[in-house]
Amino acid sequence: MDNLEVLTQAWIKAKASETEAIEWRRKTEERLLSILGIPETLDGTENAECGDYKIKVAGRMSRKVDTQRLQELALFNGLQDHVSELFRFKYEINTLVWKATDPSITNLLLDAITTTPGRPYFSITKEQ
Repeated sequence: MDNLEVLTQAWIKAKASETEAIEWRRKTEERLLSILGIPETLDGTENAECGDYKIKVAGRMSRKVDTQRLQELALFNGLQDHVSELFRFKYEINTLVWKATDPSITNLLLDAITTTPGRPYFSITKEQ
């Protein structure tokens, strides 16, 4: 069996290398965007070529909706019928409330929920 201390040290070293690699990659990507003249507000795909290399840059804009304001604007402008076509509504579990709710309620809703494990998150720090 592996020594826990050795694995812990290896994880810290790997995490530091990963962080350094991510920083270097992001700086390189920023320089590529600048050279290619692609704005950070890209919402779609841009393609470029350099010798034998094909470069594909895909950008996405994050959009958040203020549902209260949306409902007010739709009502004010008579656009309520368009809201369901233009916007998707997604149910998400409020985990804190779910766990605090009596199982006689939550058990009846379990068939509507699929649960799959995510990758565990680690944080290991060396005490000074």
